[in-house]
Amino acid sequence: MTLPPHPPAPHLTQPGTGPEFGKTIRKRRKALGKTLEAVAQETQLTIGFLSQVERGVSSPSLSSFMRIASALQTTMEELLSMPEPFCEFSPREGRSTYRLGEAGKLYEKLGPGFAGALNYPSIIHRVPGHVSEKMCHDGEAFLYLLDGQLEYHLGDQVYILGPGDSIHHDTRTLHYSRVLGDTDSVELWVSSRPNRPAPPSQPRRDPAKDRPRTPRSPDKKGR
Repeated sequence: MTLPPHPPAPHLTQPGTGPEFGKTIRKRRKALGKTLEAVAQETQLTIGFLSQVERGVSSPSLSSFMRIASALQTTMEELLSMPEPFCEFSPREGRSTYRLGEAGKLYEKLGPGFAGALNYPSIIHRVPGHVSEKMCHDGEAFLYLLDGQLEYHLGDQVYILGPGDSIHHDTRTLHYSRVLGDTDSVELWVSSRPNRPAPPSQPRRDPAKDRPRTPRSPDKKGR
């Protein structure tokens, strides 16, 4: 069966482009009083990579960006100044699109369809030769290739994906991919959303220590 062609990526003005993208992340981190080291620990990303993202030198993947937003106690839509309407139905026309600081990758926003959703669906367009960020983090990912050809690295395995092929794996295994050939790839992704880190727990207090102490009467030897 021949798959119907996916329409070309919409040519709209996408948020997330330009030098302001990294500055927004840095401004939010500073407002929370968080260091790069603290964010790196929460996101499982390196300090060097986070610094490059803030300076506009590197661009995060969708998965990494969701973890950055979670660590900064916000959403990626807020960081991108995008509306976040929750709707179960996502029509093809008028769909929100965005970039994460790089020209070779465009995202079509398919969800989440409701508040508290555990998965984040999207369609990603990539240019020939594009190599994704190498990632290893908690969660899972599902990819269905709509168009183009990919070389997908998963741990020690390498898979060649064509239209109609899919892959579903634990994202704790190191993974990345490369667009092969001279055709843009069109990829349907469903990724698990990161859990927002819980606030640090307060140490439990011993009620006995909070009781007022009764002064001791001096003994006979102390008189």
